[in-house]
Amino acid sequence: MTRIDFYFNAGDKWQVACRLAGKAAAQRRRMLIYAPEPEAAQRIDRMLWTWPATGFVPHCAARDALAADTPVLIDGATDAAPSCDVLLNLSGATPPAFERFERLLEVVGRDDADRQQARGRYRYFRERGYPIADHDLAGAAQGE
Repeated sequence: MTRIDFYFNAGDKWQVACRLAGKAAAQRRRMLIYAPEPEAAQRIDRMLWTWPATGFVPHCAARDALAADTPVLIDGATDAAPSCDVLLNLSGATPPAFERFERLLEVVGRDDADRQQARGRYRYFRERGYPIADHDLAGAAQGE
């Protein structure tokens, strides 16, 4: 069963997403960043080229020729990367086919709209019996 981690109160969701992608790559875990909105996919792609400031997180589009050898993939479909075991959701909705991943990471910002969407996803997962871990980033200096 998919294990779900919610990272709440992110001061900068994009930096937290970069940190989580970097951590997955360092642990040699393959990650798919689910970004169905083209603007979100472009933004996370640009940020991963310069994060951290002294390096970058190896990544590419899931349908790129280098995808098989790249630890972090970006795509708007969850079926684009069958070899990934971690899914990072950058959408406001529950990602389709999330249950085929070992882990699902949800980053929740501090604004009300983001929190409301996250509460709906949290309820959805809880009602279906998925194990959920909460990580409160309020006041944390890690990548925010």
